[in-house]
Amino acid sequence: MPRCIVLVTGMPGSGKSELVFVARDMDVSILSMGDVVREHAVANGIAIDKIGEFADSERKKFGYQIWAERTLPRVKGERVLIDGTRGFGEVDRFRTEYGDILKIMAVHSSPATRFARIKDRMRMDDSSLWERFRERDLRELGWGISHVIALADVMLVNEGPVEDFRSEAKNALLQCFSPERSPP
Repeated sequence: MPRCIVLVTGMPGSGKSELVFVARDMDVSILSMGDVVREHAVANGIAIDKIGEFADSERKKFGYQIWAERTLPRVKGERVLIDGTRGFGEVDRFRTEYGDILKIMAVHSSPATRFARIKDRMRMDDSSLWERFRERDLRELGWGISHVIALADVMLVNEGPVEDFRSEAKNALLQCFSPERSPP
């Protein structure tokens, strides 16, 4: 049974991957909800540039908790970080399963900072066009990500040097994953 589960949320380009990088160095079990979405998309013959629309259609068809339900069977270990939580349907599903051992960490960066990062990294589902960046933001906001961010247990602001953010992220993760922390 996990001792602590951290759900990571934040807008695209905010720095969630940096938080995951830090957790991986701490020997935390990492699950990516995005990987779950991509696997289901590939299994359904969905093109990589249509994954966001696919995720949205699955939420509308099966409920806003669907990606949490599809992620739950993969949760293993005492210290687990689940990256990519987008809405309260997902949070509620995880909370039903894990109760008070669940913590939400939000990563926040300004739109200008996030857009610059996205243009630099250019993942398969990224766009260098501001209009597409805004469309993606609006889609994710429509899933309720702003509510998850606003009600997070920990808010990490990522506007400065990556080394500063990694240090802050490590301290936040240590708080949750400390050996003294035990389930209620």
